[in-house]
Amino acid sequence: MLPAGMDPRTPVLVGAGQIVHRPGEPGLPGPVELAAESLRRAGSDSGTGDRLLRAADLIATAAPVSRPYPDLGALVAAELGAAPKRTVRSARFGGDAPLRLLNAVAQAIAEGTSDVALLTGAEAVASWNVATRGGGTLDWPEQPEGARPTDVIGSERGPNTEMETAAGLWGPVYFYALMETALRGRLGLSEQEHRERIGGLWSRLSGVAARNPYAWQPTEHSIAELVTPSPANRLVSAPYPKLLVANLSVDQGAGLIVCSAAAADAAGVPHDRWVFPHGGATATDEWFVSERADLAASPAIAAAGQAALAAAGIAIDEVAHLDLYSCFPVAVQVAAEALGLPIDDPARPLSVTGGLTFGGGPGNNYTTHALATLVGLLRADSGSYGLATALGWYITKHGVGVYSARPPARLFRAVEAEVPVARRDTAPGYTGPAVVESYTVAYRKGSGPDRADEPEAVVISALNPEGARILLRVSDAETIAAFTDGDPLGVAVDITAADQLTLLTERTAR
Repeated sequence: MLPAGMDPRTPVLVGAGQIVHRPGEPGLPGPVELAAESLRRAGSDSGTGDRLLRAADLIATAAPVSRPYPDLGALVAAELGAAPKRTVRSARFGGDAPLRLLNAVAQAIAEGTSDVALLTGAEAVASWNVATRGGGTLDWPEQPEGARPTDVIGSERGPNTEMETAAGLWGPVYFYALMETALRGRLGLSEQEHRERIGGLWSRLSGVAARNPYAWQPTEHSIAELVTPSPANRLVSAPYPKLLVANLSVDQGAGLIVCSAAAADAAGVPHDRWVFPHGGATATDEWFVSERADLAASPAIAAAGQAALAAAGIAIDEVAHLDLYSCFPVAVQVAAEALGLPIDDPARPLSVTGGLTFGGGPGNNYTTHALATLVGLLRADSGSYGLATALGWYITKHGVGVYSARPPARLFRAVEAEVPVARRDTAPGYTGPAVVESYTVAYRKGSGPDRADEPEAVVISALNPEGARILLRVSDAETIAAFTDGDPLGVAVDITAADQLTLLTERTAR
């Protein structure tokens, strides 16, 4: 029987499952196998076995990277013996996918267009890497040409301007490293103080992963281990060595069963297995990083967080369990600042999994693992609330969700939060005076006997006297030395070409 006063269309999470296939274990599983198995585990977790899986009328999937199936949901349905009326896939790239999908699924249930929905995703980059290096053969299913899901959710818009690409900002690690240094400048920290700050943050996340049975790297690390470059922890893009960046090379899957309260009750799911979405909001920052007023801030996370918390009727201080999307340290710090959270509260860690370095970074699907973990925590702590964030591209597109085993006061409604405009002009091709706003030194793998990392270029963000932003990539030895041996943050420069500048003040020693 439904709890008194509960709308039968109330969305509820009733099952959560995760799987990790570790190096050395038999087989080379693909996304379909891992996603289907995670949902079977979710079925067991719900206490209904495969009954709800087979009854699903909607399957939503985070798009896999290791094998870009056009309709992963159809393949997973075939594995489970389900015949959904609709399959929904996320946009090709974006870690915001799980929260956007969950919002869409919960909204469909609240509106009465779905009764039982499955949400899943999986990545098998580790198996793919083993196979491509000659360690085995992939026996992954193919999908017929022309296969399409019913809907695709999310934006497929490209992430870069021509100026950003020309400066070498073609991948997340370079953009996030640039944003990290911008944050350091705004906080007024020295390089050493900043290393301690982000090393401490990541060390705490590794401690969470060490207690997570589904973590890819369940090992706790000290600050020194994380921030000190070594052959096993090579510099990628300053200030990030390998152990401070997301790890995509994993084999992991996670799945959720979401249904109406009426369907959950009819299926006999015990009420102590129920966890409710209380608030779900999405938002988008100024799309191109170079056009943001502040390289290291997110008005969109603030707006989505306020909307999700308001829908739940609570304040951030009432949230006991947190998972902030943790691809790189700056992403966690920006989200914590936007939500009004400290980054070092031992009573409230900022991840329930250990994050994308240690918990594992399965492409677009990380936050499904966070949600699956939150389900267990909220069942055990039944009066509490949990909050998860998710983001795509370069702190660009966002989701925030609030959950609890406590029944919601109102029927779920997904919200697209309004974000205040905070745009900066750019000046591609500018020459003349400017000030270094931020920078990162990009490294290549060392080729010598000591395999020492080799700096290959400096990517610099500078502001001209009118406040417009200029991005440039400089690779001459003198400039690289100025940025590796010193810290020219805030230093005046003269930009003489798209790949050349002169420092106008004496550099400071590190």
